[in-house]
Amino acid sequence: MRVPDSVAVSGRRAEGGGRADRGAPVVVQAERGWASLGLRDIWEYRELLFFLTWRELQGTYRQTALGMISWVFLRPLLNVLVLSVVFGRVVRVPTDGVPYPLFALAALIPWGFFANAVQRAARSLVDNMHVISKVYFPRMVIPIAGASSGLVDFAASFVVLLVFLVIYRMPLRWETLAVPLFLLIAFAFSLATGLWLATLSVKYRDVSFAVTFLLQAFMYASPVVYPASMVPRSALWLYRLNPMTGVIEGFRWALLGSVPLPGRWILISVLLVVLLLISGAFVFRRTERTAVDIL
Repeated sequence: MRVPDSVAVSGRRAEGGGRADRGAPVVVQAERGWASLGLRDIWEYRELLFFLTWRELQGTYRQTALGMISWVFLRPLLNVLVLSVVFGRVVRVPTDGVPYPLFALAALIPWGFFANAVQRAARSLVDNMHVISKVYFPRMVIPIAGASSGLVDFAASFVVLLVFLVIYRMPLRWETLAVPLFLLIAFAFSLATGLWLATLSVKYRDVSFAVTFLLQAFMYASPVVYPASMVPRSALWLYRLNPMTGVIEGFRWALLGSVPLPGRWILISVLLVVLLLISGAFVFRRTERTAVDIL
C-alpha cells in the first residue's frame, strides 16, 4: 500500500547501510505543521487534478442542447443583457461614466468565476463520495478541481468583454496586464470559501442548499450591479473588507479606467484571503480523515 507523502515513516537503521533492521519497530505518524497540508501529494496527483477539473466542466454542461461551447459564451451575454435592461435602463444606476454593459460585464466576469467556483467546491466532497470511499488520493484535489473548472467560463467571458470593448471603441490599456493578479485573488478567495463550505457540508447537508442563497446575498454586498461610490462613507470601510469588492474594482480599473486603484484595500483583502485559505486548508485536512465515515 502506498504511504502518502504527508505521513512520516521512521525506524531504526542498521549501522552498516541503508537497510532497516528487521527487528526494529516502524512508527507511522502524521506530519505536523505545513507538511500536514499534503501540498507535495497534490503536486504528485496533478494529472488527477486535471482530469477531475475537466470532468467537473463536462458535468456542468452535460445533456445541454446547445453544448458547452455555446453556453460558455451565451451565459455572460444573457447576464449582461438582463442587468443592462433592469439596472441600466429602468433603475438607471450610475456607472462612473462608462456604458452600463461594459460596467456590468467587467464585474460579472470575476463575480461569475467566484460564484461558480464556490458552488462547485462546496459540494465537491458530497458529489464525489463514491470515489473517496474507494481509493486513496489527496482529498483536497477535489475542491481545487471544482474551483479550477471555472477558468474556462472566465476565458469565454473575457473574450465577450473584448468584443464589447471593440463595439464601444474602448482602447486596450496597459493596466489590463494586471487582470491575472485580480483573478488569482478571486481564485484564492473562492477556494478558501469552498474549503470551509465543503468541510461544513460533510456534517450538515443544509449547506449545499444554502450556498445559492448566500451567494445571491453576497452579490448585492459587492459592487456588481452598482458602483462602490453609492455606499455611504460611514460603512465604506466595512464594505471594502469584502475581498470581491477589491477584485471587482480592480477589474474595472484595469479594463475601463473608470475607478482609481484601491491599492491599500486590495492588500488588506489579500491578507484576509490568505488567512481564510490557510485556516480552511487545515480544517479541511482534519475533517477529511473522518469524511468517509460521515458521508
